[in-house]
Amino acid sequence: MTRTGFYPKGERPGPYQHLAEEFERRVKEAQATGIVTDPKVSQIERLKAQVAELKERLTERDADLAELTAFKTLAISRLTAQHEEIERLREQAAATGNVRRLPAARSGTAPYGSCR
Repeated sequence: MTRTGFYPKGERPGPYQHLAEEFERRVKEAQATGIVTDPKVSQIERLKAQVAELKERLTERDADLAELTAFKTLAISRLTAQHEEIERLREQAAATGNVRRLPAARSGTAPYGSCR
């Protein structure tokens, strides 16, 4: 059966035109009920959903990255401040000269508060 049999020829209907009309009616009914009859349409819908999910994941990843970058900046600034404070205290201790070293611990003796 050729495809041209589904379509009218001039004034007379095609020999299988009733089948074409039945097919079109069924396709319209299926589309009205939400059934996807064209696999390309379902593939397009699936790909659109996948793209939307990937965009959402990308947005979440960018937000996480921004948060981690802010945390890193804060941590580095705190470490810098602590380092500067340590350097200042070392210079202050060296300038005043009233800091004494503790005697070295004797080997074999327990420290204060030991449970031995």
